[in-house]
Amino acid sequence: MNILITGGAGYIGSHIAEKLVQQKYQVVIIDNLITGYKRLINKKSVFFKSDINNKKDLFKIIKRYKIQTIIHLAAYLNVSDAEKNKKKYYKNNVMGTKTILETCKNSSVKNFIFSSSCSVYGNVNGAVSEERKLKPSGYYAQTKLQAEKLVIKYSKKYKLKFGILRYFNVAGASETGKCGEIEKSHGHLIKNLAIQSLKKKPQIKIYGNDYKTKDGTCVRDYIHVSDLTNIHLKSLEYLNNKKKSFTLNCGYGKGYSVKEIVNIFKKIKKRTIVTYSKRRPGDVDKVYANNSKIKKILKWKPKYNNIQQIINSAIRWEKKI
Repeated sequence: MNILITGGAGYIGSHIAEKLVQQKYQVVIIDNLITGYKRLINKKSVFFKSDINNKKDLFKIIKRYKIQTIIHLAAYLNVSDAEKNKKKYYKNNVMGTKTILETCKNSSVKNFIFSSSCSVYGNVNGAVSEERKLKPSGYYAQTKLQAEKLVIKYSKKYKLKFGILRYFNVAGASETGKCGEIEKSHGHLIKNLAIQSLKKKPQIKIYGNDYKTKDGTCVRDYIHVSDLTNIHLKSLEYLNNKKKSFTLNCGYGKGYSVKEIVNIFKKIKKRTIVTYSKRRPGDVDKVYANNSKIKKILKWKPKYNNIQQIINSAIRWEKKI
């Protein structure tokens, strides 16, 4: 099977490419390298430097390599940046998704796996299931919801099977040491704390300590990137075998507050220095996954469901780069 990964030179895409190559899939990657990195591109994959809004390139790639599945990861991710640069996020996250879907018309593509976000749920208080009413609270979340709707619309139109995966907070690095997060602009907490703990940063800024939570900081569900990678492989297997579309939460079902994560780092690395500033627009108080559906449908069993293990892998990666 031939698979196209958009954003395959990025953090999550590089992990997925690594596993797919190991399983002997033909992997084609398209990435504009704005937040992706050449060093993360799997050497056994085929790489094209291009943009997801370049319909001409997409048509050529799909036709030439007889692509059967698209795993669409390419997106801008920074919540606060989205509020300041709405046109940029709309063009990439929404129109880029539409462009990719339009290239599937009368093509070899049968499956479409889309990386969405738990942010589409908005401000919830605790575990959230896929059936919950969607109320995105920030512009980034709005672009993800709009993209989800496009995936459903075009899948019906072109008779595609889709998997919408709503990521919770992805962290950690590959156990092989070949892949990890390089890009710093996304503002990921564990990434930034790992950098700071190794004295690569004097301190890091925590956004908000006035949330309606037990310690005033926001609560998130952190999932190891290797477990998320496995979800994509299981999604691919399910779409091929069952030929049924789905929307699933990708999280462990347990939330940690920012202060709890900081305190874990302080135990590992005594030199962990943080300062607090006002919360970012679009950030919610507390959200973690009800993951019963993904366990039932994909028979998914988390392997790295341990916050200490996630943090240790992030620190090992930062030491390496």
